[in-house]
Amino acid sequence: MKVTVVGAGAVGASCAEYIAIKDFASEVVILDIKEGFAEGKAMDLMQTASLNGFDTKITGTTGDYSKTADSDIAVITSGIPRKPGMTREELIGINAGIVKDVSSNLIKHSPNVTIIVVSNPMDTMTYLVHKTTGLPKNRIIGMGGALDSARFKYRLAEALEAPISDVDGMVIGGHSDTGMLPLTRLATRNSVPVTEFLSEDRLEQVKEDTKVGGATLTKLLGTSAWYAPGAAVSGLVQAIACDQKKMFPCSTLLDGEYGLSDICIGAPVILGKDGIEKIVEIELSDAEKAKLQESAEGVRKTNGLLEL
Repeated sequence: MKVTVVGAGAVGASCAEYIAIKDFASEVVILDIKEGFAEGKAMDLMQTASLNGFDTKITGTTGDYSKTADSDIAVITSGIPRKPGMTREELIGINAGIVKDVSSNLIKHSPNVTIIVVSNPMDTMTYLVHKTTGLPKNRIIGMGGALDSARFKYRLAEALEAPISDVDGMVIGGHSDTGMLPLTRLATRNSVPVTEFLSEDRLEQVKEDTKVGGATLTKLLGTSAWYAPGAAVSGLVQAIACDQKKMFPCSTLLDGEYGLSDICIGAPVILGKDGIEKIVEIELSDAEKAKLQESAEGVRKTNGLLEL
């Protein structure tokens, strides 16, 4: 199992680290355009192998896509990160060109690759890969919902004063501060609805804290977060590589599901060896349907800025 990570910055390096530590891939290739950067990150990570007990081979390359040949899965993290006060949508002009070039080069050397998109604005970048590559839709996945759901569960556990392993919850919709739809109604603590433990006001606060999760970290760090995005990617990669049939909310191209078509937006999917093997349609309340439609309108507006 060969995995390529494009972009050796903090997010890309975290992706590579978490994938390697889980020890299910034979090789991870890190690619970057900055001379020696990916090679240095790969060497540093390889020097942790004996300490962290993994045998995955990690190599780095400066812009040589031939080194990525025959990758089973590729992760695109490249692009400029968010700065404080910057929205994900403001990144579109620069990142669209980068993502288009990267995906084209990946497919040239790995025609059967499954692509996971991390670059922001993530839903629109995922849509761009669909529109410009010709890959089957099951092999193009946007990471956002997996990360947003992890942040949702963190906030729920905080509010419940419970261990996070007790908590389950999901975020669907667009990967943006205004587009996310944390499904508080369906969230549980050990199968018991969290509405049994938390007031409506506290749940609303959890929802709002989740939606600005990325912006909160960007303000604190001065740049985008990297640990949780890297962990979210590694979960998706492992589910595909190990044919786990796990359910994650991911940005996926919808064709009538949830009443939406020709749009990539967060929805629960089953991930296995064929990438997205099924889109799961859950019954939403009228209010949730309205919020999802509103989120979709925001994503379509950003998609409209693309030069396809």
